[in-house]
Amino acid sequence: MRKWVLSGILSSEETYLSHLEALLIPMKPLRAAATTSQPMLTVQQIETIFFKVPEMHEIHRDFYDALLPRVQDWSQQQCVGDLFQKLNLKIKSTKDCKDQSAKYSLETLLYKPIDRVTRSTLVLHDLLKHTPSSHPDLPLLQDALRISQNFLSSINEEITPRRQSMTVKKGEVSTRSLQSHLLHLFAFTLTLVQVWKLKLYCFWKGQQYDCKWYIPLADLTFQTLEDCESTPIPLFQDEEIDAVKIKISQIKNDIQTTKAPKVIERLRKKLSEQESMLLLMSPNMAFRVANRNGKGFTFLISSDYERAEWREIIREQQKKCDFSLTSLELQMLTNSCVKLQTVHTIPMTLSKEEDESSGLYGFLNVIVHSASGLKQSLNLYCSLEVDSFGYFVNKAKTRVHRDSAEPNWNEEFEIELEGSQTLRLLCYEKCGSKKAKEDGELTDRILAKGQIKLDPQTLQNKDWQRTVIAMNGIEVKLSMKFTSREFSLKRMPSRKQSGVFGVKINVVTKRERSKVPLIVRQCVEEIERRGMEEVGIYRVSGVATDIQALKAAFDTNNKDVSLMMRDMDVNAIAGTLKLYFRELPEPLFTDELFPNFAGGIALSDSVARESCMLNLLLSLPEPNLVTFVFILDHLKRVAENESINKMSLHNLATVFGPTLLRPSEKDSKLNSSPISMNDCWSLEVMSQVQVLLYFLQLEAIPTPDSKRQSLLFSTEV
Repeated sequence: MRKWVLSGILSSEETYLSHLEALLIPMKPLRAAATTSQPMLTVQQIETIFFKVPEMHEIHRDFYDALLPRVQDWSQQQCVGDLFQKLNLKIKSTKDCKDQSAKYSLETLLYKPIDRVTRSTLVLHDLLKHTPSSHPDLPLLQDALRISQNFLSSINEEITPRRQSMTVKKGEVSTRSLQSHLLHLFAFTLTLVQVWKLKLYCFWKGQQYDCKWYIPLADLTFQTLEDCESTPIPLFQDEEIDAVKIKISQIKNDIQTTKAPKVIERLRKKLSEQESMLLLMSPNMAFRVANRNGKGFTFLISSDYERAEWREIIREQQKKCDFSLTSLELQMLTNSCVKLQTVHTIPMTLSKEEDESSGLYGFLNVIVHSASGLKQSLNLYCSLEVDSFGYFVNKAKTRVHRDSAEPNWNEEFEIELEGSQTLRLLCYEKCGSKKAKEDGELTDRILAKGQIKLDPQTLQNKDWQRTVIAMNGIEVKLSMKFTSREFSLKRMPSRKQSGVFGVKINVVTKRERSKVPLIVRQCVEEIERRGMEEVGIYRVSGVATDIQALKAAFDTNNKDVSLMMRDMDVNAIAGTLKLYFRELPEPLFTDELFPNFAGGIALSDSVARESCMLNLLLSLPEPNLVTFVFILDHLKRVAENESINKMSLHNLATVFGPTLLRPSEKDSKLNSSPISMNDCWSLEVMSQVQVLLYFLQLEAIPTPDSKRQSLLFSTEV
């Protein structure tokens, strides 16, 4: 790891030296012309534009020339801290020039020399992370880091007085003083109001609500798609949302491991900010309303369940409407909300100081048995949603039971829980190929919806728990069984080595005389044949009984397995493929190399990160590597249909990251404490997701020699 970090800094130093040499080319003739009768620039202008470029070039050339042979002749005890010490001291000396005419502000420094110091600081952090405490290089690197940080701190101190001198006259509000604008909707008994919540910190503390517009509920309609403007809905990238989730998990973990009250208070404030950001970024489902004049407004809702909830509440209140509120009355109501805090409960954990990690982590097996109470025969199906980070995600969908007033599904699903507290169930009427228009949304019609709390005490029992969800006169019978993360993490080797599930991948490929296991090839082939446009492919759970049937067929080498798959729901085939990788005795990325992959993806230097990740990948055993490249190409093809199947590279990495990389239980770094275990697990899972996403985003995997080239691009693969 130390060598990879240093290889990255060597590569970036080469690029940096070429940039400085490019600057020296025009500087020399300009400096020569400055003493002639017709200079293009004065000597002072040249010194300002090319400030310290020759000196920086000489310093970094010396550093590069000294570092290169040490990396080439690498050994475990090799020291490099003295080179970083010397580099940082020389850069510092260029700043501490005694010549008064050389005084300058931050803006007059060239960006790249300062950028090199910040980059050097990041590299030193990476080196220290992977340097043992007994290594002779440790004190040298620590001293070099101290010099770098002192240098950067001194520059920050120079520009601080200018920042502090910016003042605002009394009575004026600077744009900087408006710390945040959060949109709030208040559904008063008679009126839907949109307001901006303003937090002002310039000359007074507090908050107020400014009413922007309102629609009397008697005049409110649900806008149709034909009436809407065709402007795209602004959505955040999955990567941005995931970055916020990572920060939330890291802050929660820090809160658990910190004892200082002031530090905890500061961390809770950061947690509040990140959760507020997640609140604004996560909703992505359109909910459209309009007033009597046709003026439309679009809101983003987290799930179909919530959108249906809004419609029901508005319709219920519309029945009571016989007069309108004045704008003055509305302003009085919104002002009272500040005092009474009568805002709708939002899915955030700000008030849960006693338990930052509430919710269940593991797998929930759900059997959807039957529905009763229907007044006529319908084509009915159910979908299941669970919350993750406070926002609901669709996890499973039953088959459509046609022309029945008492549908019996008896379908089992395995749903992964990530801090989940609630299970939601929605019953839909399948409206055929024409699709029904419901309040402006082209969708199947929601007949009923309900939810139940996932009680940890009840679900700790390993037996199946039967329950009934009653909703709008319809009752749906369910059975549930929960498996905690402690047990679901185990990769259990199969006792029957003649099968494929739970058997090492090299054993299977050797027996089959193939480079990629037959089960992987057949599942991928069937999914690419008819599942590339399936919404939520790999995310939506398949029927557990179908998955188990396919598992048994593959384990017994059933010749008719291809025919079986043609008649099965494609989500069950996707679930079988995930189950195969999840039940491998050792992950595809191996127990031995997984900690290095996790360390490599965390490297700050992009060049070092690339060098580390690719070298690690090419270090995998041959069957693991070829199978991974095969799956990688398949997932990229799935993501090409993202506009239809809603599965981006990030979504696929979230689904497959833990499946391909999760280590065996003995190698997992989870703490025995339940609270810290969940936080650590979240961080570990996010690391696995980041590793897979890194490879998914690479256009191609470079191969360093002909052996790997023939391996990766064989005609069979």
